[in-house]
Amino acid sequence: FHSSGPPPATAPAVPYGSPEHVPGTYQGAGNYAFQAQPMGYPGGPAVPPVQNQPIMQEGAIWMPIPPSIPNCPPGLEYLTQIDQILIHQQIELLEILSGFETNNKYELKNALGQRVYFAAEDTDCLTRNCCGPSRPFTIQILDNLGRVVIMLERPLRCSSCCCPCCLQELEVQAPPGTRVGYVVQNWHACLPKFTIQDDKRTDILKITGPCVVCSCCEDVHFEVKSLDETCTVGRISKHWTGFVKEAFTDADNFGITFPMDLDVKMKAVMIGACFLIDFMFFEHGSDRNQRTGVW
Repeated sequence: FHSSGPPPATAPAVPYGSPEHVPGTYQGAGNYAFQAQPMGYPGGPAVPPVQNQPIMQEGAIWMPIPPSIPNCPPGLEYLTQIDQILIHQQIELLEILSGFETNNKYELKNALGQRVYFAAEDTDCLTRNCCGPSRPFTIQILDNLGRVVIMLERPLRCSSCCCPCCLQELEVQAPPGTRVGYVVQNWHACLPKFTIQDDKRTDILKITGPCVVCSCCEDVHFEVKSLDETCTVGRISKHWTGFVKEAFTDADNFGITFPMDLDVKMKAVMIGACFLIDFMFFEHGSDRNQRTGVW
């Protein structure tokens, strides 16, 4: 028996997952308006489905590859979908046993624990062991296709407040060869201070750290502020990882938070600022002793 009436009503389809962030502008940092990259959201334009699923590599689950976005540097599409990133430095057994400085390696993850990027230092042996944490370095940041999507270049500079004419600086390229911004250390008598600049050397954001950079049993926070330093728009935090790890390794964990609609290029520069802060304040053996009370 077949009914001739209309088919039964069905519930409307519910989109899978959480709604995407709606693009907009962020006016919190001085006069600089942060424009979100265009993304799909309920009721908005259709976005091609993600074709590549997370892959397993060395036990890590990668974040799904997002679709390409116009006017977004290739590989930075991941950053349009997150407002925080976790950075875990890998423990090097050779460095622990011998004290021989090796190239640093880092995992960059989202809040779900999915790997977003993998970062690897590329510095020669002589420079690493002669210059220590003050060394110039190149850090390559790769996505889950193995592409180098961000390059960090740190020249050899002074970090002493007695030499304000030659302070620390980091150049951020995305992709390699295309400058998107700089992290510049600012002279201050007692506070670690930095400025985030765009590719034209225009000041965009300020970073201010604590007077005493000591993480004994607690996190250390570097506040990311507007140019007039009246509004906090993000944070770079060095996380306390426990007595044993802090005492015997320089493998540090960091967290970065930023506005969802911050320009992805400035998000990349904030990642670069985190690496510069790591080398300046948390790679020294004497700093590890200070953090844990072991001398």
